[in-house]
Amino acid sequence: MQLSIIYDKLRFEEKALYDDAVKKGVNTRLLDAKSVLISTEFNDNQYFGDIFLQRCISHFRGLYITSCLEFLEYSVINKYEVSEICGNKLRTSLILAKSKVAGPKTYFCFNSDSFKVLIDKLGYPIVLKPIVGSWGRGVFPVRNEEIANMLIETREENDSPFSRIYYVQEMIKRPPRDIRCIVVGDQIVTAIYRYSAENEWRTNVARGGHTALAPLTNELEEIVLNASKAVGGGILGVDVMEDKTRGFVVHEINSNVEFRGASQVSQSNIAGNMIDYVLQFSKK
Repeated sequence: MQLSIIYDKLRFEEKALYDDAVKKGVNTRLLDAKSVLISTEFNDNQYFGDIFLQRCISHFRGLYITSCLEFLEYSVINKYEVSEICGNKLRTSLILAKSKVAGPKTYFCFNSDSFKVLIDKLGYPIVLKPIVGSWGRGVFPVRNEEIANMLIETREENDSPFSRIYYVQEMIKRPPRDIRCIVVGDQIVTAIYRYSAENEWRTNVARGGHTALAPLTNELEEIVLNASKAVGGGILGVDVMEDKTRGFVVHEINSNVEFRGASQVSQSNIAGNMIDYVLQFSKK
């Protein structure tokens, strides 16, 4: 079996995955997605390997390369359907709600006038997010009318069709942290707290947040595995907040989970667990 780890920027995670795969005796290569050429003529395509681990930072590049590879009948982790759901916060929220997985109250509207009506209904504060994006980019706590008007103006000047879609969530009353659980198949290999950096509301490590090991309780394990199952499973990062009244709520799922911060505090070999899952997956 040949494993191809497909990437568009070589990070700590891809290097760790490659090193662990080689240590386990797996014939592995790092494949730059930007060099891939695929044709609709099935027999004209080169041999890329037997199984792929999708690690592209660019959501759309990774998503559509996965679609092409699955057309060529390669096995890809994660599957197109899983990546498409997890890469779109609107789709994720709908799937989780349908599956009865607790999450923040979430609202959708499709122009600025409707957004203003929604604000009048909900009041402040609320949270406005882009439906596609990572690392906390474009996620804003909207605490007053001035901020709301500034965000509307910014979006109206943006030519992206996504800027006309307003994805709004209640602001959860939580500690200054969330919980990132890394799920591999049907197991949670680690759970960590992600604490906000000083003068920062978001908990992303990319925003200067720091990590600590979190206890994996039965309640946390149940909601995380239910969330993973709802979106189709695989190798996922499930992000959970601790609501002071409702308990755990799932607010995001990442299908290309980064784990450098988690590796600094986790007692598990995260990359090794992922490679073991790939090997088990390839035998099915």
